[in-house]
Parts: sequence; C-alpha cells; structure tokens
Amino acid sequence: MNNSTRILRIKELLKEELNKELPGIEAQYRMAPGLRRRIRPSGFKQRAAVLILFYPYRGVLSTIFIRRTKYRGVHSGQISLPGGKVESFENDPAHTALRETHEEIGINPLEIEILGRLTELQIPISKIIVSPFVGFMNERPLFQPDRQEVERIIETPLNEFLKQETRQERIKIFFISKALIPYYNINGHHIWGATAMIISEFVEILKRIGDPL
Repeated sequence: MNNSTRILRIKELLKEELNKELPGIEAQYRMAPGLRRRIRPSGFKQRAAVLILFYPYRGVLSTIFIRRTKYRGVHSGQISLPGGKVESFENDPAHTALRETHEEIGINPLEIEILGRLTELQIPISKIIVSPFVGFMNERPLFQPDRQEVERIIETPLNEFLKQETRQERIKIFFISKALIPYYNINGHHIWGATAMIISEFVEILKRIGDPL
C-alpha cells in the first residue's frame, strides 16, 4: 500500500469511528484541569464550533492549532483550534467551524471534507457550549492567517498526541486556588483546557483505528 492510499484509508477509518458511539465526556476529562471537576456548569446560552483539521504533509498526517492574539477576554493569547461563536443566521454549527476557519486562517471551506463531530463540551469560564468537528484536506493548505485574530499557526503531526511523553502536568494558580493542569507539550507549546479536552477525545478515536499515522 503506497503512502497516499494509506492516508486515504486512515481517513475512511476515522470517518467510520466518528459515526459510532463516541468516547465522550470520560475521554475529555482525562485532560481536564483539577479545578474543572469542582465547577458546576449552569447558564450556558452561547454556542460555538471548532475544527480539528488534518491533512497529509511530509508523508504523515498533520493538524494545526492557532495562538490567538492578546485582547481583553478570557481566552486572550491561548492556543486553540480554529473556530468561534455560532451566529444567529447559522443553523448548522459545522458551517460555523468552516466559516471561522476561513476567516481565521484563510482556508476555502469547499476544500474541507467534514468527517464527523465529537462530543459537545461546556466551557464554564465563558459559558459556551462547543461543538467540535473533524475535517480532512487532500493536501496541506496554504495558510493566510488574519493577523488581528491569529498571532501564530502551530502545525504538528497527529502522531505526536499518541506519544506518552507529549502529555505532561503542572501546577497552576487560579485566583487563590492551586490546580493540577494536564497539557500537551508540542515543541514547547502548551495545549490545555478545553482544547486539550477535545483533543483527548479525538486521541481515543485515533487509537481505535490501530493504524500508524
């Protein structure tokens, strides 16, 4: 099996797994900050959608994250997946994920194949419910980041998340409380919080297919 055929096979396997019963909240909470478990979600009204986008690059499957620019908000400067809030004119959150990916990093939505979605995740600090989607492109995209929203694009092979040493932990102080924070260390970039929880569920999907990426 040549490399192109193998990658397309992995894509189809992922699509099949995304349409089965999902790993769910249990998988997400493996990367939840310790403080998160003590928060009782309430009053969630705003919806959002994000995209895990993967594509072949240098013989392996890769994905991207963005470091947001600094602004007056709870997610200022954080590393996240492309995405944003669902607008009033949008009935399908998948459309939101594609629209925001286009606005933030310049990728044509018509070039992305949505394979499925992961479990919704509530984000207490901003009272948002996020719908994560998984998309595929046949080749590495040409990134055109919006510099008002995106400080940096962080690109990494998917198989980095299957390595035990990628998952790390540290103590972080929130207000006056200490919490143990699990995170993914990608070349010195720390992916934690809701983004890490979403990736944690996706990692379980990757493990199911049993195919080296």
